[in-house]
Amino acid sequence: MATTDAESGGEYVTEPLVTDGLLENRRYQVELADTADDTHALVCLPTGLGKTTVSLLVTARRLHSVGGTALLLAPTKPLVQQHAEFYREALTIPDDEIVVFTGEVRPDDRAELFERARVVIATPQVVENDLVGNRIDLSGVTHCTFDECHRATGDYAYNYIADRYHADADDPLVTAMSASPGDDEEAILEVCENLGLSEVTVMTEDDADVAEYTHDTSVVWQRIELPEVVIEIRDAVNEVVADRLEQLKELGVTNKSSPDLSEREIQGMQAELRKLMDNDQSEGYQGMSLLAEIRKLRTAVTYVETQSVESLRRYFERLKEAARSSGASKADQRLVSEPKIREAMRKANAYDDLHPKFRQTRMLLAETLGIENGERVIVFTESRDTAETLVDFLSDHFQTEKFVGQSDTDGSEGMTQTEQQDTLDRFRAGEFEVLVSTSVAEEGLDVPEVDLVMFYEPVPTAIRAIQRKGRTGRQAEGRVVVLLAEDTRDEAYFWKARNDQKRMKRELQNLKSVAGELEAELDQTGLDEYADAEGDGTESEADRDTTTDDGSGSAPAETGGESGGGGGAESTSDDGQAGLDAFAGEDVADEAGTDADELDGTVATAAGDTETIEIVADQRELDSTIARDLSTRDGVETRLETLAVGDYVLSDRVVVERKTVADFLDTLTGGDRSMFEQVGDATRHYARPVVVVEGEDLYGARNVHHRAINGALASLAVDFGASVMRTADEAETADLLETIAGREQDEGDREVSVHGEKQSKTLAEQQEYVVTSVAEVGPVTARNLLEHFGSVEAVMTADHDDLLAVDGIGDVTADRIRDVVGGDYEP
Repeated sequence: MATTDAESGGEYVTEPLVTDGLLENRRYQVELADTADDTHALVCLPTGLGKTTVSLLVTARRLHSVGGTALLLAPTKPLVQQHAEFYREALTIPDDEIVVFTGEVRPDDRAELFERARVVIATPQVVENDLVGNRIDLSGVTHCTFDECHRATGDYAYNYIADRYHADADDPLVTAMSASPGDDEEAILEVCENLGLSEVTVMTEDDADVAEYTHDTSVVWQRIELPEVVIEIRDAVNEVVADRLEQLKELGVTNKSSPDLSEREIQGMQAELRKLMDNDQSEGYQGMSLLAEIRKLRTAVTYVETQSVESLRRYFERLKEAARSSGASKADQRLVSEPKIREAMRKANAYDDLHPKFRQTRMLLAETLGIENGERVIVFTESRDTAETLVDFLSDHFQTEKFVGQSDTDGSEGMTQTEQQDTLDRFRAGEFEVLVSTSVAEEGLDVPEVDLVMFYEPVPTAIRAIQRKGRTGRQAEGRVVVLLAEDTRDEAYFWKARNDQKRMKRELQNLKSVAGELEAELDQTGLDEYADAEGDGTESEADRDTTTDDGSGSAPAETGGESGGGGGAESTSDDGQAGLDAFAGEDVADEAGTDADELDGTVATAAGDTETIEIVADQRELDSTIARDLSTRDGVETRLETLAVGDYVLSDRVVVERKTVADFLDTLTGGDRSMFEQVGDATRHYARPVVVVEGEDLYGARNVHHRAINGALASLAVDFGASVMRTADEAETADLLETIAGREQDEGDREVSVHGEKQSKTLAEQQEYVVTSVAEVGPVTARNLLEHFGSVEAVMTADHDDLLAVDGIGDVTADRIRDVVGGDYEP
């Protein structure tokens, strides 16, 4: 461990690779870094007290003493950019060796950058995609930091990356950071297990070394009385909820009659209905439809009670649009035709006032910014609809701007990364006074010290409440105000979060005192698997969990239409029958893919391998966990491509079109592209097309007659010659793909080709085929190019500016086409 000024009482930290005179010497940060330097550690530190500094010190020490590359993961792009700025300032490493990975950096560029970088700062989804795509290698990563590590639950990308890091790295060290790692000991242990941590180190505001850097934050909650009209709208909606509950009582799945349901009670009813459906009782399907209505109605109640009548109006409009769409669910159709709901809609449309929370917000801002001469305020809200309405309302009196996520939602555009960064920079510079933000600004962002943090509504989890509160009270006394609509779920959420925070604080204090016991418990929960992985570079069997989200194991696949679809040589028994081992396949695994950043990317060819099987997945399939699952299996190599046909290519003759039950039914009720068109394309390119229908309840999930479903399945099998296979979930689909690919490549000695064995090509199809072979050109763009220029020759001889005139062609794609067509051949 390097010597620091902490030991000599200096004002600043001085260590190799750390910029002199920059980092204040805080004893608690150095102590936390000392612990994290020796073991896989969870670092718990209150928001605003420099968790990132702790990780930076560990990174600097590892790079100095061990070398290699450091990887820092953060959940949002603005947070990644913020960390990059800090690391470039605080480390003496050249700026170009500290690189940022987000979806805006081309995948091929990321692969090159990773090889030469000393510090990589990235969003986890991008790193996950690069690992699945086999673009990056974690063997040389000597320090991996998981920021806001409380996210490491369920299927979040942190868990997959941690598995791969412990298995692949030659000398791994993990540091996980959070101000709020979990609501209780069980949740904290889950994070530790998922990330392979063996120690928890905690500092709280009560620690002497920390206390001098914190200030009191007062929390005030203000009760808001709802207007009579709003109560009438809510009560009308709740009457419909009560009516649907009465119908569920008649089905025998609940005794509940009051509309103030908990999520646990809803899940209990759902479980009872599942039992009826498993017994093929029509009451189960009827009840599920009623339960879907109740969920939608509860959302409507939340909008009108806690957000605004305007938010409710927008929600009602979305329901009406859904009910008018083809393939609309019975639940949507019944809701919009229900007399009480129609009356509630009428009252909402006639209401010309805002929720009383709006006026209270304005009063609090006037008090803080006017009377008390404050400079900045953050207003948090759960709803983007509310955020936009608040900005419009407050802008008449204050300089106000919104801060929302990047994804577009119904009726609302997201903010680009550049827009987010610009907004934060201007807020820091004091160019406006009020930032109205959704949850995107809760975690870790270096938002400037503010005079007031306002919760437009309470949040139901302690973690999020702590994250929001952390925006104030860093350099001076802070203030938090929570608005509570009386007699609504606002109050339930507030008390739940408050009690959880008290429990979390107790848990963290307990963790400090029982660190040894915690480490022993972590050892007993299977962290030795990571040690095994580090020793031999492979993943243990226990790391591969095929359990479904509801805790049930994978069920045997059913088949619909023709079964089979694989190929390859089959072993036979003495009586001439095919032996079972011919169908079993062999244990295989996978470690490649690409990602959704290059939606019009290269379509390439992949050769088979005698030791591994290869599965090519369409990059849009990254929305599922299938490619990620396959990438962790021994003997399987995955790649991601922009596939012109199908979702998975398993050999030169087998392509798989995967459809969830919902997607399959959408194609029968007017989807953008019919199932039959897709399978027709697959048939023209591949000799053995396979359709996988994934999920339960094919016949009861939607208002589609069973004869129509059977007719579609029969047509796929008989008219198109496709093998139709059923799987229960994504894990079963992955198993099926592995088995078919193994039969094709290992036993059938076939190679993988994403072009397939296209049969009876028309001239137009051959021309499209040639153009799609050019890098960065997908099938849609190829057709656009041919329609614009009229021939393959004209496409290939077009200059850069002419290419830009074609829909779907930008500078990058135009440059790539010219490089491929006109560049010198260098083998």
